[in-house]
Amino acid sequence: MAQILLAVLIVIATGYAAPDLARWRDFTWLHALLSRWTRASGDAAQPRAPAVLLPLLLFAACALVQFALARVLFGLPAFAFGVLVLYFCWGPRDLDADIDAVLKAPDGERRAAAAQALRPDPALAPLPFEAGALVEAAFDSALSRWFGVLFWFVVLGPAGALGYRAVQLLARNPAFAASIAARDGERLERAAGVLDWAPAHLVALTLALVSEFDAVIRTWREYHQAHGRGYFTLDLGFLGALAHAGIDADVIAGDGYASDTSDPLVELADAHTVLRRILVAWLALIALVALTGLVR
Repeated sequence: MAQILLAVLIVIATGYAAPDLARWRDFTWLHALLSRWTRASGDAAQPRAPAVLLPLLLFAACALVQFALARVLFGLPAFAFGVLVLYFCWGPRDLDADIDAVLKAPDGERRAAAAQALRPDPALAPLPFEAGALVEAAFDSALSRWFGVLFWFVVLGPAGALGYRAVQLLARNPAFAASIAARDGERLERAAGVLDWAPAHLVALTLALVSEFDAVIRTWREYHQAHGRGYFTLDLGFLGALAHAGIDADVIAGDGYASDTSDPLVELADAHTVLRRILVAWLALIALVALTGLVR
């Protein structure tokens, strides 16, 4: 667990110290691999190879490499490999930079244009420049860019991070849609929801701890009562509702020296602060586990 914490800290520090390296997070190779994979039968009359199996192949290949490197030079190559995979899967866009671009834009037109980068799914409709929409987009993007990949890296190592990122891209990036059959697209979307379920709930719990606990928990309960689907479903819309409640409560309380919950910039700035608190809380939990030796 200590190695996991160190790897995460290296990746985060590298993102701040050398932001230009983010250009290496290029997944064009995945598009080429997908095209070859879905035509693996070599016969147009035969069904394509299921695209949903491609992330499993990548997961297995990454796990084998990690296992092999763990036996070399006291595991140092395996550690370096884990750092590289995590850095590659983090993002791919820099969420801090995208939020700062909105907050620091010189005029309304450029703010609205910069806000489009916050959409977790590029295929979604244009994001309106409204407080609620920006907060929800920031949390959804943080789930896919930070917390989802971090959760699966902690649970399954580099293979988990790569598998998560591959599923997210194949399910939600329009660049891959042409090579994926409709049924496979539905399966990938469901797989993406399954992989997001646990980290989304952990983000919600952490949000309650670092923000207004009563407001978040009350909104969480009311959301599930209103939708009647229970907690164990793939409906992750609760995260946006909780984000609204937590950020509004923070702003009303004067967090960030402002109290206007209708101001998109005020709400987005506070959401950015709260997301950083959540990330720090996750890192603190990993550090606590490492120090106590609960997980080896």
